[in-house]
Amino acid sequence: MVQIDSGGAATRPSPGARNADDGAVIVAEGLTRRFGPRLAVDGLNLTVGRGEVLGVLGPNGAGKTTTIRMLAGLIDITAGRARVAGIEVGDEGSAQRLRSQIGLLPEEPGLYPDLSAVATMEFFARLYGVPKPDRADRIEELLRRLGLWDRRDNTAGTFSKGMRQRLALARALIHQPPVLFLDEPTANLDPEAAADVRRILGELRQAGHTIVINTHQLDEAERLCDRIAILNTRLIATGAPAELRASAETPGVTIELDAVTADVLAAAGTLAAAPITAPITAPDATVATLTVRLADMRRETPALVAAIVAAGGRIQRVSPGEASLEETYLRLIADQHVSHDAAVPAGFAVPAGGAVPNQGAAPTGGKP
Repeated sequence: MVQIDSGGAATRPSPGARNADDGAVIVAEGLTRRFGPRLAVDGLNLTVGRGEVLGVLGPNGAGKTTTIRMLAGLIDITAGRARVAGIEVGDEGSAQRLRSQIGLLPEEPGLYPDLSAVATMEFFARLYGVPKPDRADRIEELLRRLGLWDRRDNTAGTFSKGMRQRLALARALIHQPPVLFLDEPTANLDPEAAADVRRILGELRQAGHTIVINTHQLDEAERLCDRIAILNTRLIATGAPAELRASAETPGVTIELDAVTADVLAAAGTLAAAPITAPITAPDATVATLTVRLADMRRETPALVAAIVAAGGRIQRVSPGEASLEETYLRLIADQHVSHDAAVPAGFAVPAGGAVPNQGAAPTGGKP
Protein backbone atom coordinates (compact mmCIF):
# COMPACT_ATOMS: atom_id res chain seq x y z
CA MET A 1 0.00 0.00 0.00
CA VAL A 2 3.05 2.24 -0.09
CA GLN A 3 3.46 4.50 -3.12
CA ILE A 4 6.93 5.84 -3.78
CA ASP A 5 7.96 8.32 -6.44
CA SER A 6 11.67 7.85 -7.03
CA GLY A 7 12.78 10.86 -8.98
CA GLY A 8 9.97 11.01 -11.46
CA ALA A 9 9.85 7.28 -12.22
CA ALA A 10 6.50 5.55 -12.30
CA THR A 11 5.13 4.99 -8.83
CA ARG A 12 4.53 1.46 -7.65
CA PRO A 13 0.83 0.59 -7.79
CA SER A 14 -0.84 0.55 -4.42
CA PRO A 15 -3.67 -1.99 -4.02
CA GLY A 16 -5.28 0.08 -1.27
CA ALA A 17 -4.53 3.49 -2.72
CA ARG A 18 -7.45 5.84 -2.64
CA ASN A 19 -8.71 7.54 -5.76
CA ALA A 20 -11.52 9.86 -6.73
CA ASP A 21 -13.89 6.94 -7.08
CA ASP A 22 -13.48 5.96 -3.43
CA GLY A 23 -15.64 8.83 -2.21
CA ALA A 24 -12.59 10.73 -0.95
CA VAL A 25 -13.23 14.02 0.84
CA ILE A 26 -10.06 15.66 -0.51
CA VAL A 27 -8.84 15.04 -4.07
CA ALA A 28 -5.82 16.75 -5.64
CA GLU A 29 -4.98 16.02 -9.27
CA GLY A 30 -1.74 17.41 -10.69
CA LEU A 31 -1.85 20.24 -8.16
CA THR A 32 0.91 22.73 -8.96
CA ARG A 33 1.88 26.14 -7.63
CA ARG A 34 4.57 28.52 -8.82
CA PHE A 35 5.66 31.79 -7.28
CA GLY A 36 7.15 33.49 -10.32
CA PRO A 37 9.89 31.17 -11.59
CA ARG A 38 10.00 29.15 -8.37
CA LEU A 39 8.15 25.86 -8.22
CA ALA A 40 6.61 25.35 -4.78
CA VAL A 41 4.37 22.32 -5.42
CA ASP A 42 4.85 20.07 -8.42
CA GLY A 43 2.04 17.92 -9.81
CA LEU A 44 0.61 16.70 -6.51
CA ASN A 45 -1.80 13.76 -6.77
CA LEU A 46 -3.39 12.92 -3.45
CA THR A 47 -6.67 11.75 -1.93
CA VAL A 48 -7.84 11.73 1.68
CA GLY A 49 -10.83 9.73 2.85
CA ARG A 50 -13.60 10.54 5.28
CA GLY A 51 -12.48 10.17 8.88
CA GLU A 52 -8.84 9.85 7.84
CA VAL A 53 -5.94 11.69 9.42
CA LEU A 54 -3.19 12.40 6.90
CA GLY A 55 0.17 13.68 8.10
CA VAL A 56 2.29 15.67 5.65
CA LEU A 57 6.02 15.54 6.32
CA GLY A 58 8.76 17.40 4.54
CA PRO A 59 11.67 19.78 5.07
CA ASN A 60 11.23 23.53 5.33
CA GLY A 61 10.24 24.95 1.95
CA ALA A 62 8.84 21.60 0.76
CA GLY A 63 5.44 23.07 -0.14
CA LYS A 64 3.42 21.79 2.82
CA THR A 65 1.89 25.13 3.79
CA THR A 66 1.44 26.11 0.13
CA THR A 67 -0.51 22.88 -0.43
CA ILE A 68 -2.86 23.64 2.47
CA ARG A 69 -3.39 27.19 1.22
CA MET A 70 -4.30 25.93 -2.23
CA LEU A 71 -6.69 23.30 -0.88
CA ALA A 72 -8.31 25.90 1.37
CA GLY A 73 -8.83 28.26 -1.56
CA LEU A 74 -6.54 30.93 -0.10
CA ILE A 75 -4.13 31.12 -3.03
CA ASP A 76 -4.61 30.33 -6.69
CA ILE A 77 -3.68 27.00 -8.23
CA THR A 78 -1.15 27.38 -11.05
CA ALA A 79 -2.09 24.07 -12.67
CA GLY A 80 -4.13 20.99 -11.85
CA ARG A 81 -7.32 20.86 -9.82
CA ALA A 82 -8.63 20.00 -6.38
CA ARG A 83 -11.93 19.19 -4.70
CA VAL A 84 -12.63 19.46 -0.99
CA ALA A 85 -15.88 18.14 0.47
CA GLY A 86 -17.21 17.83 -3.07
CA ILE A 87 -16.52 21.49 -3.84
CA GLU A 88 -14.25 22.51 -6.71
CA VAL A 89 -11.41 24.62 -5.34
CA GLY A 90 -11.01 27.87 -7.25
CA ASP A 91 -14.66 28.15 -8.28
CA GLU A 92 -15.50 31.70 -7.25
CA GLY A 93 -19.18 30.89 -6.89
CA SER A 94 -18.40 28.18 -4.32
CA ALA A 95 -15.71 30.00 -2.32
CA GLN A 96 -17.94 30.82 0.65
CA ARG A 97 -19.34 27.30 0.77
CA LEU A 98 -15.80 25.90 0.68
CA ARG A 99 -14.75 28.07 3.63
CA SER A 100 -17.75 26.84 5.62
CA GLN A 101 -16.55 23.24 5.23
CA ILE A 102 -12.99 23.91 6.36
CA GLY A 103 -11.38 24.61 9.71
CA LEU A 104 -7.86 26.01 9.37
CA LEU A 105 -5.09 26.32 11.91
CA PRO A 106 -2.42 28.35 10.05
CA GLU A 107 1.27 28.76 10.79
CA GLU A 108 0.57 32.02 12.62
CA PRO A 109 -2.61 32.18 14.75
CA GLY A 110 -3.59 35.64 13.43
CA LEU A 111 -5.60 36.57 16.53
CA TYR A 112 -6.82 40.04 17.44
CA PRO A 113 -4.64 40.93 20.46
CA ASP A 114 -7.27 43.21 22.03
CA LEU A 115 -10.10 40.66 21.97
CA SER A 116 -10.66 38.29 24.86
CA ALA A 117 -10.84 34.55 24.24
CA VAL A 118 -14.64 34.59 24.53
CA ALA A 119 -14.96 37.64 22.29
CA THR A 120 -12.68 36.03 19.71
CA MET A 121 -14.80 32.89 19.66
CA GLU A 122 -18.04 34.88 19.52
CA PHE A 123 -16.73 36.99 16.64
CA PHE A 124 -15.75 33.98 14.50
CA ALA A 125 -18.88 32.05 15.44
CA ARG A 126 -20.91 34.89 13.96
CA LEU A 127 -18.71 35.02 10.86
CA TYR A 128 -19.22 31.30 10.29
CA GLY A 129 -22.96 31.54 10.85
CA VAL A 130 -23.16 29.45 14.02
CA PRO A 131 -26.76 29.77 15.26
CA LYS A 132 -27.01 32.18 18.19
CA PRO A 133 -28.66 29.63 20.57
CA ASP A 134 -25.66 27.30 20.06
CA ARG A 135 -22.85 29.79 20.41
CA ALA A 136 -22.43 30.09 24.17
CA ASP A 137 -22.46 26.35 24.82
CA ARG A 138 -20.12 25.61 21.93
CA ILE A 139 -17.68 28.32 22.98
CA GLU A 140 -17.60 27.11 26.57
CA GLU A 141 -17.13 23.48 25.50
CA LEU A 142 -14.17 24.28 23.25
CA LEU A 143 -12.45 26.64 25.68
CA ARG A 144 -12.83 24.08 28.48
CA ARG A 145 -11.52 21.22 26.34
CA LEU A 146 -8.48 23.29 25.39
CA GLY A 147 -7.81 24.54 28.91
CA LEU A 148 -8.67 28.19 28.30
CA TRP A 149 -11.94 28.61 30.15
CA ASP A 150 -10.32 30.13 33.23
CA ARG A 151 -8.67 32.74 30.98
CA ARG A 152 -11.74 33.37 28.84
CA ASP A 153 -11.94 37.06 29.75
CA ASN A 154 -8.25 37.77 29.15
CA THR A 155 -7.16 39.26 25.84
CA ALA A 156 -5.26 37.19 23.32
CA GLY A 157 -2.40 39.66 23.49
CA THR A 158 -1.68 38.55 27.06
CA PHE A 159 -1.53 34.85 26.13
CA SER A 160 1.60 32.77 25.77
CA LYS A 161 2.42 31.21 22.39
CA GLY A 162 0.94 27.91 23.50
CA MET A 163 -2.28 29.53 24.70
CA ARG A 164 -2.64 31.44 21.43
CA GLN A 165 -2.16 28.17 19.56
CA ARG A 166 -4.94 26.54 21.60
CA LEU A 167 -7.27 29.49 21.02
CA ALA A 168 -6.59 29.35 17.28
CA LEU A 169 -7.46 25.64 17.29
CA ALA A 170 -10.70 26.34 19.18
CA ARG A 171 -11.50 28.99 16.57
CA ALA A 172 -10.93 26.47 13.76
CA LEU A 173 -13.46 24.12 15.37
CA ILE A 174 -16.18 26.63 16.25
CA HIS A 175 -18.33 25.90 13.17
CA GLN A 176 -17.83 22.11 13.39
CA PRO A 177 -16.27 21.77 9.92
CA PRO A 178 -16.00 18.31 8.35
CA VAL A 179 -12.48 19.05 7.06
CA LEU A 180 -9.54 20.35 9.12
CA PHE A 181 -6.22 21.66 7.84
CA LEU A 182 -3.78 21.98 10.74
CA ASP A 183 -0.30 23.46 10.35
CA GLU A 184 1.83 22.27 13.29
CA PRO A 185 -1.12 21.89 15.71
CA THR A 186 1.01 21.11 18.77
CA ALA A 187 3.73 23.68 18.14
CA ASN A 188 4.55 25.72 21.26
CA LEU A 189 2.40 23.48 23.48
CA ASP A 190 3.59 21.90 26.71
CA PRO A 191 3.34 18.07 26.90
CA GLU A 192 0.00 18.12 28.73
CA ALA A 193 -1.63 20.53 26.27
CA ALA A 194 -0.18 18.62 23.30
CA ALA A 195 -1.69 15.41 24.68
CA ASP A 196 -5.06 17.17 24.99
CA VAL A 197 -4.87 18.28 21.36
CA ARG A 198 -4.03 14.75 20.23
CA ARG A 199 -6.98 13.44 22.23
CA ILE A 200 -9.33 15.97 20.61
CA LEU A 201 -8.04 15.10 17.14
CA GLY A 202 -8.69 11.43 17.88
CA GLU A 203 -12.25 12.25 18.89
CA LEU A 204 -12.74 14.28 15.70
CA ARG A 205 -11.49 11.40 13.60
CA GLN A 206 -13.90 9.02 15.34
CA ALA A 207 -16.69 11.48 14.55
CA GLY A 208 -15.82 11.27 10.83
CA HIS A 209 -13.82 14.47 10.36
CA THR A 210 -11.12 14.46 7.70
CA ILE A 211 -7.87 15.96 8.98
CA VAL A 212 -4.66 17.00 7.24
CA ILE A 213 -1.74 17.79 9.55
CA ASN A 214 1.52 19.45 8.56
CA THR A 215 4.20 18.55 11.05
CA HIS A 216 7.93 18.20 11.57
CA GLN A 217 7.39 15.89 14.55
CA LEU A 218 7.70 12.34 13.27
CA ASP A 219 6.70 10.73 16.55
CA GLU A 220 3.51 12.79 16.57
CA ALA A 221 2.77 11.84 12.97
CA GLU A 222 3.18 8.19 13.85
CA ARG A 223 0.80 8.44 16.80
CA LEU A 224 -1.87 10.58 15.15
CA CYS A 225 -1.97 9.71 11.48
CA ASP A 226 -3.56 6.89 9.52
CA ARG A 227 -1.37 7.71 6.54
CA ILE A 228 1.67 9.85 5.91
CA ALA A 229 2.60 11.77 2.78
CA ILE A 230 6.23 12.77 2.36
CA LEU A 231 6.47 15.93 0.30
CA ASN A 232 9.45 17.80 -1.06
CA THR A 233 7.93 20.01 -3.77
CA ARG A 234 6.85 16.73 -5.34
CA LEU A 235 5.05 13.93 -3.50
CA ILE A 236 7.73 11.33 -2.72
CA ALA A 237 5.80 8.60 -0.91
CA THR A 238 2.52 7.86 0.83
CA GLY A 239 1.47 5.05 3.13
CA ALA A 240 0.60 4.07 6.67
CA PRO A 241 3.50 4.66 9.09
CA ALA A 242 4.13 0.93 9.50
CA GLU A 243 4.05 0.43 5.74
CA LEU A 244 6.56 3.20 5.15
CA ARG A 245 8.90 1.76 7.78
CA ALA A 246 8.58 -1.71 6.30
CA SER A 247 9.47 -0.33 2.86
CA ALA A 248 12.91 0.74 4.07
CA GLU A 249 15.77 -1.22 2.55
CA THR A 250 18.30 -3.40 4.39
CA PRO A 251 16.26 -4.46 7.43
CA GLY A 252 18.16 -4.83 10.65
CA VAL A 253 18.48 -7.26 13.51
CA THR A 254 18.33 -6.04 17.10
CA ILE A 255 20.51 -7.99 19.51
CA GLU A 256 20.49 -7.61 23.29
CA LEU A 257 23.73 -8.61 25.02
CA ASP A 258 25.33 -8.44 28.44
CA ALA A 259 27.87 -6.05 26.95
CA VAL A 260 29.13 -4.89 23.56
CA THR A 261 32.92 -5.20 23.34
CA ALA A 262 35.28 -4.14 20.59
CA ASP A 263 35.56 -7.78 19.50
CA VAL A 264 31.75 -8.08 19.25
CA LEU A 265 31.55 -4.89 17.17
CA ALA A 266 34.28 -6.13 14.86
CA ALA A 267 32.57 -9.48 14.40
CA ALA A 268 29.21 -7.88 13.66
CA GLY A 269 30.86 -5.42 11.27
CA THR A 270 32.03 -8.23 8.99
CA LEU A 271 28.39 -8.96 8.05
CA ALA A 272 26.77 -5.52 8.35
CA ALA A 273 25.36 -3.98 5.18
CA ALA A 274 25.52 -0.48 6.70
CA PRO A 275 27.30 1.26 9.56
CA ILE A 276 26.27 -0.30 12.85
CA THR A 277 24.01 1.78 15.08
CA ALA A 278 25.89 2.83 18.20
CA PRO A 279 25.21 0.36 21.01
CA ILE A 280 22.64 1.49 23.55
CA THR A 281 23.13 0.47 27.17
CA ALA A 282 20.11 0.22 29.44
CA PRO A 283 20.05 2.44 32.56
CA ASP A 284 20.71 -0.55 34.83
CA ALA A 285 23.84 -1.31 32.77
CA THR A 286 22.97 -5.03 32.52
CA VAL A 287 21.77 -5.01 28.90
CA ALA A 288 23.28 -3.45 25.80
CA THR A 289 21.35 -3.25 22.51
CA LEU A 290 23.02 -3.49 19.14
CA THR A 291 21.27 -2.96 15.80
CA VAL A 292 22.90 -4.45 12.72
CA ARG A 293 21.54 -4.00 9.20
CA LEU A 294 21.85 -7.00 6.90
CA ALA A 295 21.50 -7.35 3.16
CA ASP A 296 19.53 -10.57 3.65
CA MET A 297 18.17 -10.79 7.18
CA ARG A 298 16.78 -14.33 6.86
CA ARG A 299 19.98 -15.89 5.54
CA GLU A 300 22.56 -13.85 7.44
CA THR A 301 21.07 -13.64 10.94
CA PRO A 302 22.33 -17.12 11.99
CA ALA A 303 25.84 -16.25 10.79
CA LEU A 304 25.71 -12.94 12.65
CA VAL A 305 24.67 -14.63 15.90
CA ALA A 306 27.43 -17.23 15.51
CA ALA A 307 30.05 -14.54 14.87
CA ILE A 308 29.02 -12.55 17.94
CA VAL A 309 29.06 -15.63 20.17
CA ALA A 310 32.47 -16.62 18.79
CA ALA A 311 33.71 -13.13 19.69
CA GLY A 312 32.66 -13.66 23.30
CA GLY A 313 29.28 -11.94 23.18
CA ARG A 314 26.64 -13.21 25.62
CA ILE A 315 23.34 -12.81 23.75
CA GLN A 316 20.10 -12.44 25.68
CA ARG A 317 17.67 -11.86 22.83
CA VAL A 318 17.58 -11.51 19.05
CA SER A 319 14.67 -9.80 17.30
CA PRO A 320 14.04 -8.50 13.78
CA GLY A 321 14.69 -4.80 13.56
CA GLU A 322 12.66 -2.26 11.65
CA ALA A 323 13.65 1.11 10.31
CA SER A 324 12.26 3.99 12.34
CA LEU A 325 9.98 6.49 10.63
CA GLU A 326 12.80 9.02 10.93
CA GLU A 327 15.25 6.71 9.13
CA THR A 328 12.69 5.99 6.42
CA TYR A 329 11.91 9.69 5.97
CA LEU A 330 15.57 10.70 5.73
CA ARG A 331 16.31 7.91 3.24
CA LEU A 332 13.42 8.89 0.98
CA ILE A 333 14.41 12.57 1.05
CA ALA A 334 18.05 11.67 0.33
CA ASP A 335 17.04 9.35 -2.50
CA GLN A 336 14.96 12.13 -4.07
CA HIS A 337 17.89 14.55 -3.94
CA VAL A 338 20.21 12.02 -5.60
CA SER A 339 17.69 11.21 -8.33
CA HIS A 340 16.81 14.87 -8.89
CA ASP A 341 20.43 15.98 -9.16
CA ALA A 342 21.20 13.19 -11.62
CA ALA A 343 18.28 14.26 -13.80
CA VAL A 344 19.40 17.91 -14.14
CA PRO A 345 21.38 18.56 -17.34
CA ALA A 346 24.74 20.26 -17.04
CA GLY A 347 24.48 24.02 -17.00
CA PHE A 348 21.00 24.08 -15.47
CA ALA A 349 20.43 25.32 -11.93
CA VAL A 350 18.69 23.02 -9.47
CA PRO A 351 15.58 24.67 -7.95
CA ALA A 352 15.81 25.26 -4.22
CA GLY A 353 13.08 22.78 -3.36
CA GLY A 354 10.25 25.26 -3.57
CA ALA A 355 11.38 27.36 -0.62
CA VAL A 356 9.05 30.31 -0.90
CA PRO A 357 7.98 33.13 1.36
CA ASN A 358 4.59 33.02 3.04
CA GLN A 359 2.61 34.66 0.27
CA GLY A 360 -1.02 34.82 -0.63
CA ALA A 361 -4.21 35.75 1.12
CA ALA A 362 -4.43 35.85 4.90
CA PRO A 363 -5.35 32.42 6.28
CA THR A 364 -8.99 31.65 6.97
CA GLY A 365 -9.63 32.28 10.62
CA GLY A 366 -7.03 35.03 10.69
CA LYS A 367 -7.84 38.69 10.44
CA PRO A 368 -10.74 39.10 8.02
